[in-house]
Amino acid sequence: MSSNLRSIGIVGGSLAGLRSAEALRAEDYDGSITIISAEDHLPYDRPPLSKQILRGTWASQQSQLVDEEKLSRLDITFLGGTPASAFNAETREVGLADGTSMAFDGVVIATGAQLRHLPGTQGRPHIYGLRTLDDAVALRDGLSACEPGSKVVLIGAGFIGQEIATVAVGLGHRVSLVEGLPLPLLGIVGEPVASALLALPKHGGAELVLGVGVSDIAAATDTAAAGVVVLQDGRRFDADVIVVGIGVTPCTEWLADSGLTLENGVVTNDCLIAAPKVTAAGDVARFHWIAPGRDELARIEHWQMAADGGAHAARSLLAGQDATRFSPIPFFWSDQWGKKIQAVGRPDAKDEVVFVEEPDDEGRFICLYRRGDLLGAALGVSRPAKVMGYRALLERGASFDEALAHARA
Repeated sequence: MSSNLRSIGIVGGSLAGLRSAEALRAEDYDGSITIISAEDHLPYDRPPLSKQILRGTWASQQSQLVDEEKLSRLDITFLGGTPASAFNAETREVGLADGTSMAFDGVVIATGAQLRHLPGTQGRPHIYGLRTLDDAVALRDGLSACEPGSKVVLIGAGFIGQEIATVAVGLGHRVSLVEGLPLPLLGIVGEPVASALLALPKHGGAELVLGVGVSDIAAATDTAAAGVVVLQDGRRFDADVIVVGIGVTPCTEWLADSGLTLENGVVTNDCLIAAPKVTAAGDVARFHWIAPGRDELARIEHWQMAADGGAHAARSLLAGQDATRFSPIPFFWSDQWGKKIQAVGRPDAKDEVVFVEEPDDEGRFICLYRRGDLLGAALGVSRPAKVMGYRALLERGASFDEALAHARA
């Protein structure tokens, strides 16, 4: 693909950023490519952080998505440990934290998202979050330093929280999951599915504390190395390790005066274009999603969305006005409590849910989400092939009745 862009800057050394760079070369782009990354590490995969890295079965390097040799072969300059601090969308000038700046003919924004923190917890010993490779290594070392039977309290029982809890239980620790919602994942999967998933952590041996928020994390004591988690109803939980998993926010602070539209991310059109010669992808992008049953702004924090979106953002940057629509079929998975939760499409708590396979004694099931008259998503526990069988239906905008017929076939 020919292009008049002789220099492209990719801000963010994430999966989306790397896939953008690789796609540019795959499209025969022969100009300069520079990846600007706040982290020192080469681009790495995030799913292993809460699994193999946290369990200690992988070394940190095994999560890398690319090595120096491949970057050199693709003629990609990687500037690690170089946070972006400002951006001008009109001139495409990227300001860096060291006071310097770089201007490009085109820019892909792929800075991802960052952890939310409870006030007063940052920097306290034995209190962790999990977003980056450094976070995973620190938490791994913290759990490893504890004697079996130590008290681990996770604040937030989302997908990542339960994956961490699975590892902590496997290491022999006593684990409590504190969730402010009445059910874990309620706002993502809806009440019927959240209720069905409730059996997994119970069978895994974790204690669930639901429907109450955290009011404070009191100081450490002789019996609570990390502190005491105080709930809004007055209950107190001694903790040797505390993990805060209350979600993420898109990394857009550096774009405050950029001229881009920022609303829970970088707002783009349906081609991932945020401004002329500027695209966005991954967790930071809030794109106009136009597909069967969809016409909305969406920011979707899935591995597959980052990979596919990164490549599409690169192609849109090269194509300019001839860019094509980004109409993904989202897909996510979570390994927890010895099971694999998978979903294709986008489950919505407001959609009607129909179980086409009811939960069995081991917690396995498949359910479908009805969005109007269309199939909106399929979600299952330890039913990978059957769940993925609905992908083709979602791609062609199949009706819900067609999806039910597929389930009965």
